[in-house]
Amino acid sequence: MGYGNQPRKGKMNPDEAIGLIKSGQRIALSPVCAEPESLIKALVDAKDRLENVILYTMMPLGDCAYALPEMEGHFKVKTFSVGPRLMEAVNEGRAEYIPCHLSQIPGFFSSGTLPVDVALIHLSPPDSRGNCSLGVSVSYIRAVLDKAKTVIAQINEQMPRTLGDTLVPLSQVDYVVEASHPIPTIPASKIGEVEKRIAEYTADLIPDGAVVQVGIGNIADAILGELKGKKDLSIHTGTFSDAAIPLVESGAIGHGKGSDGGARLTATELIGSSKLYEFCDRNPFVAIRPIDYTHNISVLSQIKGLVSVTSGIEIDLGGQLNAEMRGQTLMNGLGGQLDFLRGAAASVGGKGMIAFPSTARKGAVSRIVSKLDSGISVSVGRADIDFVITEHGVARLYGKSLSERAKALISVAHPKFRDELKHAFRKTYT
Repeated sequence: MGYGNQPRKGKMNPDEAIGLIKSGQRIALSPVCAEPESLIKALVDAKDRLENVILYTMMPLGDCAYALPEMEGHFKVKTFSVGPRLMEAVNEGRAEYIPCHLSQIPGFFSSGTLPVDVALIHLSPPDSRGNCSLGVSVSYIRAVLDKAKTVIAQINEQMPRTLGDTLVPLSQVDYVVEASHPIPTIPASKIGEVEKRIAEYTADLIPDGAVVQVGIGNIADAILGELKGKKDLSIHTGTFSDAAIPLVESGAIGHGKGSDGGARLTATELIGSSKLYEFCDRNPFVAIRPIDYTHNISVLSQIKGLVSVTSGIEIDLGGQLNAEMRGQTLMNGLGGQLDFLRGAAASVGGKGMIAFPSTARKGAVSRIVSKLDSGISVSVGRADIDFVITEHGVARLYGKSLSERAKALISVAHPKFRDELKHAFRKTYT
């Protein structure tokens, strides 16, 4: 690759770049689909000379070899969200979860609360002016770049050049490592009858002209699929996937000025297929921005008609949501759920929704429970949820007393669990 501008100190191969890292240092990694693969591999290969290196990341979708049992003593992983690849390591103590709302993460770095010695980031090739793009993930990296003592960038010719607030001049990078490999992808969601029914109920609550926040996964994708008949929509979310593309193609997502200027799809991460990454490459319709913008309540509160749809693991009859734990196993982090629920509550015409199937474990367990078990985290308090949606209908909690919301939640529970829940209700409220 030829560059119109140059990094501060030059180009290296991955092993040379990782050779700069010393034991005991704190390393910040580009998260999710943007972990710099060639640098990570070289880091793992160098484990025998490294001890007590702290790695900051978030829901990585690479192989996470640095969190394997044989890496103990060499690397300590600290993550702002758990996700499937780090779940085992977190629950076995090889990695640590930092409880936080996603909007808080840049502040951890900018305040110096989490010092960074080396940033390992992932960029697109530069343009003629020497500006690279952060591509599929801006997230917390802007704050890291401002504070890291050394910045090492993997420049990957397969990283899409996204727009928004993504540009990083080579002059802000110390060392460059060149690479060419595909960005991690996820398979398409499998949408069944339950997800479709949930999506239908949810779509009925989303008006034309709404600004929609959904995440990724089968329910989120099903909801987006039900919105193709709407008009003048925008998306402002943490992450979006391929399911957003048909909304553009159908015209459901409007043209012209939206909630983020000319962009109609705003996020801080992209997670999907190569089709999604190609769609977002140099697309002015898409804005990828820092996480303290996308999840900032002062930004969200100014968006008219923000509809937030998130999910959870279980909810009790008082409206307290557990979105993190199954039994005593940590499944997820807090994520951006409360950022968006409170942002939607502050938005004129906004709505905050929780959407999930009424049962888990192939119907053996109700997700609507009389009370959360001891030791289970309350991810969202009972005052922060407006609607709860299952395949059995919609329960509105806004403005309802404890007994009223319990009755509403029982009405959307699976029928085979309703008698049990009614019995618990009578013991508590009568």
